[in-house]
Amino acid sequence: MSKNKSHKGLLKRIRVTKTGKVRHRMAGHKHLRSGKGGQRLMQMRQDPYMASADTKRIEKLLYRRLRGRTQPKSAMRRSPSPAQRRAAREAAKTSS
Repeated sequence: MSKNKSHKGLLKRIRVTKTGKVRHRMAGHKHLRSGKGGQRLMQMRQDPYMASADTKRIEKLLYRRLRGRTQPKSAMRRSPSPAQRRAAREAAKTSS
């Protein structure tokens, strides 16, 4: 049986972040820009995140799980700052 192939056209149009969120380009951004206002064009420059329901469809096209798709933002771990790392290292030294 052949292997499942990920959707190459989709991979060219999206970016998957480390936390599993999917970024994409706004529709209507590339052409017929003269009829659109400046504020609208500025908002279109920002890459929006895709909703969780849509990322579920994308998982099926890519044949892989997107990490953290259903996690709330509060549950995701943040990397400690250098000051926090130093404090943790000092605490580990004093306890041992």
